[in-house]
Amino acid sequence: MSGALAFGPYPVDPPVVLAPMAGITNVAFRQLCREHGAGLYVCEMVTTRALVERNPKTLRMIAFAEGERPRSLQLYGVDPVITRKAVEMIVDEGLADHIDLNFGCPVPKVTRKGGGSALPWRRRLFERIVRGAVEAAAPAGVPVTIKMRKGIDDEHLTYAEAGLIAQDAGVAAVALHGRTAAQRYSGTADWDAIADLKARLDVPVLGNGDIWEADDALRMVAHTGVDGVVVGRGCLGRPWLFADLAAAFAGRPERVMPALGEVAATMRRHAELLVAAFGSERDGCTDFRKHVAWYLKGFPVGAELRRALAMVSTLTELDDLLSRLDPAEPFPAHTLGQPRGRTNSPGKVALPDGWLATRDDDSVPEGAELPDSGG
Repeated sequence: MSGALAFGPYPVDPPVVLAPMAGITNVAFRQLCREHGAGLYVCEMVTTRALVERNPKTLRMIAFAEGERPRSLQLYGVDPVITRKAVEMIVDEGLADHIDLNFGCPVPKVTRKGGGSALPWRRRLFERIVRGAVEAAAPAGVPVTIKMRKGIDDEHLTYAEAGLIAQDAGVAAVALHGRTAAQRYSGTADWDAIADLKARLDVPVLGNGDIWEADDALRMVAHTGVDGVVVGRGCLGRPWLFADLAAAFAGRPERVMPALGEVAATMRRHAELLVAAFGSERDGCTDFRKHVAWYLKGFPVGAELRRALAMVSTLTELDDLLSRLDPAEPFPAHTLGQPRGRTNSPGKVALPDGWLATRDDDSVPEGAELPDSGG
């Protein structure tokens, strides 16, 4: 590692970034993670068009907790003009302290419009978006970073050229997920590609992919020389991973292995934060349901109790169900290092017609800008 990581004026210590995940990294989950460890926590991806048009759902998604600094916001856009307007709005209204641009999303509804991990293939369009965002953010001193994948598939790799273009455009850092769009979340991440990008760039490079434990982060740094790591699915149902990461980067050996009682207390805290964020007990508890299986992964909890926990509607109901868990049940060490969250099969990437035919067409695909945010 080449010294302390910072995005503009903001130190990132330990050099750990929470990856934006749709439907997951809302204000409640970010606060929960911050209570366990330090780093930079990015909110869910929002679309530039929805932000500029002041879509109510999108404006709710960019809520930050009091004391959450730096406020980190990820934008997804395909139109350089709208992206610049979104950044100007963020700067003028003081909506965030750091902006990350998404060029990594492999979801078909995004790549079909030429967005996410499809976009760097069109290098001139990519450059216009990144340069416009950096220029719009510069007067306020707001650092802009990018997150991307290796490319569309193994025959259409873009990461090396895109990294150099982004560096030339003035980004503060580049994060690379070591998979192609075609891989989605399957297989293993290519850490050699991350090492290759690190060797090519002068700006900080962060590595993403297959960091399930804190020691994986240390292995990635040793293997690639990256300046920091981006953690996504590894923290699902395990916000204490950030405590492990802080210890690992400080050279300390301790790792958090909570018994089921401590996990239950974390689940309760998560639900409580969601209720506060949604302003409704029912909505908060409904959102919490998706996290139950991740929290209980590997613990010997009966199917009936799991099912009931995944259908809670009130905190009282949650308390009653959590009280039925055995608090002394030790952490299931056999789950360590295992993938969490979505894993899927590789597949053909959905792209706009003629997308691969030319790399230098910088026109915006028709209907590319998504009108709403979220997964």
